[in-house]
Amino acid sequence: MTTNSNLKKKKIHLIVGARPNFMKMAPLYKEFKKFPNEFEIKLIHTGQHYNERMSKFFFDDLQMPVPDEYLEVGSGTHGDQTAKIMIKYEEVLFEDKPDLVIVAGDVNSTAACAIDAVKLHIPVAHLEAGLRSFAKTMPEEINRIITDTISDYLLTPSPDGDENLLKEGKPKDKIYFVGNIMIDSLIQYKEKAKQSNILEENNLTKDDYALITLHRPSNVDNKERFLTILNAFEEIGKDIKLIFPIHPRSRKQISVFGLEDKVKSIENLILLDPIGYYDFMKLQMNAKFILTDSGGIQEESTYFGIPCLTLRKNTERPITISEGTNQLVKLETGDIIRATKEILNGETKKGTIPKYWDGKTAERIVEIFRKDDLIF
Repeated sequence: MTTNSNLKKKKIHLIVGARPNFMKMAPLYKEFKKFPNEFEIKLIHTGQHYNERMSKFFFDDLQMPVPDEYLEVGSGTHGDQTAKIMIKYEEVLFEDKPDLVIVAGDVNSTAACAIDAVKLHIPVAHLEAGLRSFAKTMPEEINRIITDTISDYLLTPSPDGDENLLKEGKPKDKIYFVGNIMIDSLIQYKEKAKQSNILEENNLTKDDYALITLHRPSNVDNKERFLTILNAFEEIGKDIKLIFPIHPRSRKQISVFGLEDKVKSIENLILLDPIGYYDFMKLQMNAKFILTDSGGIQEESTYFGIPCLTLRKNTERPITISEGTNQLVKLETGDIIRATKEILNGETKKGTIPKYWDGKTAERIVEIFRKDDLIF
């Protein structure tokens, strides 16, 4: 293969802004670093989600360096946050002039940094391109569509991503099926996760608990919907322990809605403060099943072969249903309880690991950008 080893280094920005971005960019950062004569890599942290404890967990656990730029945008409304990111990142682009910007996923940082780069005629690669929930009520869906529309390289995790992009009229030569980079991190750190003491610290054993993640505004910012889920937990907790590393947003809404007593009354519900990557992976690997509204957890549970009940009307990751262990559950107390009872009664969904969820996605991506016939 022809490479750019005799040409000037390509300067590449890797954008992180929220927890899932760290797991996606860590393996890519390390793979690019294997070719120091070809690439100059800079890590740009927008600070979209910043919690000192969580940041330390993920940068330490994933062995990521201190970011080259930290924009400190903080939280805010979608418009406010997106605008702050664009203002601050544009200044970095004017100063640093990279040859390529790589964004991942569907958070505000993804769309904002992509728009900045494209307007300055800097090529953009979208990692995890082509995913669609087909629900424009989700802010993440808007970010995905915008980013895919303006990106020069569309790096897809699964064949449905390619199909969605082709249906939308994207040129085939812009689309690269590279696989799921989240799995690269799982495979790399699985053995370290096995050494976590999180089970012993919480008096847990394999298969004697269900793991919960819950944070989407559609679920926790509406009191009636939040209560629908908590009422289900109340019944499920009679049969199995419920381990809930609680997202700051969910904890805040419990207080806002005055649900503290309700939560405290749920039998076998154990709330944990935010935990690190290794601890969370250990909880996933040993859970009887998972209740979630997260996109990434659907993928991770599919890889681990753990039954996953997704409390949403739709998913942008349908391969986790067609090939994996995931299933959508209607947001009704009775439906949630029925789905968990089926698992507890041994009626678990069997799945397989999709193609290219093999720990080599970062390698495939870097090989694309080592070629010398690209547009930058």
